[in-house]
Amino acid sequence: MKTKNHKLVNVFIFILIATVLEVIGDAIIRTSIYNHNGIARVALMFVGSVLLLGYGSSVNLAPVEFNEVVGLYISTLFVVWQTINFIVFRTVPTIPILIGGLLIVIGGLIVTFLKV
Repeated sequence: MKTKNHKLVNVFIFILIATVLEVIGDAIIRTSIYNHNGIARVALMFVGSVLLLGYGSSVNLAPVEFNEVVGLYISTLFVVWQTINFIVFRTVPTIPILIGGLLIVIGGLIVTFLKV
């Protein structure tokens, strides 16, 4: 018998996979546009597109209605986006991004978990 916590872990795994695929796919496409030409650009665009297809599939295969976890998705997306942005583009988030991101994460968790 699956518990509520078990279901949440499964949903979070789908969301984490989706956000990682989305952010990496976007980063690859952005890199292909600004840093490559010719066949390298086309190949990278294809790879990025496949990852974005994986994102769309993963988020829609999660065993829950998306509107029930959209807050968790947005929170996870923000954290993953900043992490990948730092790793790939060496962009350190500014104080306003960190403060706004904290509000995004808190708001996302409220949207997902506060039941009134």
